Amino acid sequence: MKIFVVDTHALVWFLSNDKRLSPQVGDILESTEVCLLIPTIVLAEVTHLYRKGRITSPLEKVWQFLQKDSRCIIYPIDFNVVLKMPVNLDIHDGLIVGTALAYPTEVTGILTCDEMIAQCGLVPVVW
Repeated sequence: MKIFVVDTHALVWFLSNDKRLSPQVGDILESTEVCLLIPTIVLAEVTHLYRKGRITSPLEKVWQFLQKDSRCIIYPIDFNVVLKMPVNLDIHDGLIVGTALAYPTEVTGILTCDEMIAQCGLVPVVW
């Protein structure tokens, strides 16, 4: 089974049917043949953005998706994730890449359009 790490904007855009989501990522997020690895930092970012009014997708919709969809694995920020964080990324992006690198099974890619994550070259990026 393919494992994809989901960045914050990919998750939010998918759940709100935002046209900025690439068709390829939309197909992956709808596929029943993948595992979706959700870094804990993504949960914090979604909550923060919602409380600041920067996203309109109801927070409950995000939580329901993550809790009810058996493809989703919420991965904690642990010592291993922190050790794997690349130093050339900001802390949020570093924790997302660190999660991909620390996960015990090889990750297929990160679902993101973040240029800094793509440029670090440590994990394939799908957009």
